[in-house]
Amino acid sequence: MIPASHLFDQSTLTALLEHDPVVQDYRAFFALLDWSLVEQWQEQRSPRGRPAHPESAYLKAFLVRIREGLLFTSQLRRFLLKHPLLVIELGFRLALAPQAPYGFLPEQTLPCEQWFREKLRTLDQDLLQDLLAATVAALQAEIPGLGETVAFDVKHIYAWVKENNQRVYVKDRYDKAQRLAGDPDCKLGVKRSSNQGSSLESGQPEPPSTQAQAPSSTAHTRTKPLHQDPPEKAQPSKEKKEYIWGYGSGVAAATDPVYGDVVLAEYTLPFNAADVTYYRPLFQLVVVATNQFPTHVAADAAFDYWYVYETVSHRRGIGAIPLNTHGHEEVPRDPDGTPRCWAGLRMHPTYQFQHTNGFRAQRFRCPLLFPTRTGQTCAHAQFAKGKGCVKDPNWEKGGLMRVLLDRSGPLYHAVYTQRTCCERINSQAQALGIERPKVRNGHAVKNLNTLIYLVINVRALAKAKSINRGLLQMN
Repeated sequence: MIPASHLFDQSTLTALLEHDPVVQDYRAFFALLDWSLVEQWQEQRSPRGRPAHPESAYLKAFLVRIREGLLFTSQLRRFLLKHPLLVIELGFRLALAPQAPYGFLPEQTLPCEQWFREKLRTLDQDLLQDLLAATVAALQAEIPGLGETVAFDVKHIYAWVKENNQRVYVKDRYDKAQRLAGDPDCKLGVKRSSNQGSSLESGQPEPPSTQAQAPSSTAHTRTKPLHQDPPEKAQPSKEKKEYIWGYGSGVAAATDPVYGDVVLAEYTLPFNAADVTYYRPLFQLVVVATNQFPTHVAADAAFDYWYVYETVSHRRGIGAIPLNTHGHEEVPRDPDGTPRCWAGLRMHPTYQFQHTNGFRAQRFRCPLLFPTRTGQTCAHAQFAKGKGCVKDPNWEKGGLMRVLLDRSGPLYHAVYTQRTCCERINSQAQALGIERPKVRNGHAVKNLNTLIYLVINVRALAKAKSINRGLLQMN
């Protein structure tokens, strides 16, 4: 609605809106989003009570908050008060006042800070996900082959709590069982400095010790001749860990050498969830958003689980993921997946069964005992018991791909290289404030994360449209 005042009539205010650079910038930005989804959502809600501000006005205001780098709700409200024409453009129900310069009272029009915070917490996450999926569909129309290769990663998020401030003394800072007053939804987890394992430690993280261990009073040393000591091995450097309270933002992304990086899906969990926990929800969101199954997936070693490979093993794709032994010794395999026993012999298959870990397993027995005894002997302890070696490897397509994948080949390297798009997306998200959000509950964190990825995708969509327009002009 365009108001009128004693100073500016409606035609003048319309002209001001058409020439205000802030309004025009946001008008072009908002035009790239599918607001019909919001209108349909609004129509399904009950109209009882006094007319409220449209849902689209709040969404646009929160997008302004992210684009302008306004970390606090108070900053957002002050910014809007300084730009009354933008308040009109956002679509808030105006408190009309003809005596005011722009025909309405911005202070009475805008919700208070407390209500802005409440609205961010109660935004419909499904609606936000639909808006994000709509940007993916729009990007697919501009970028050929988008979504054929998808990369996965998790970004850590610090909760806005005093327990994360090392300069403040907090009793039982790393007691994972407590529920923090500053943010009751956040959880304690471990941020590691390397991608060779999970960047989030699930389960029961052990807090760092606050006291140095004293040497045992009963300890003693024994001197040996120098020539009897084995050569000292270089001690591997310990991985640096940081215990933080917060959340993890899982992201599925794709990249194109011309158009750049795109977010295909995002999912937020408390920080005590392992990286691989994000994979299945993200994969499902990717399939829905792109209306297709990815051909290839790429991720770091934290995602090295058979069911990740399973999602691409039934097509002609691969899971480009570094092998992670997860603390277990890998059994030597033949090219068809058959394991080798302790003595290096090809083992004999017997029967298949459903493993307690959820996959179809193939039992292999000692080739000296099955299917018949050969009369040969083996020095392994199990052979002396009459059983011989027994192996139950994962016999699903994903399980076989995990151990048989050629990680030195060109296809693996070409797919795995695309994983860096997640790092670039994470850098963009960090610049927009995802790492240290100034909100105090899990719902607000989730909604803020989705809005941040919306901004990233709209920027990518604007870039893609600009590139395609240039290509058409060249032709």
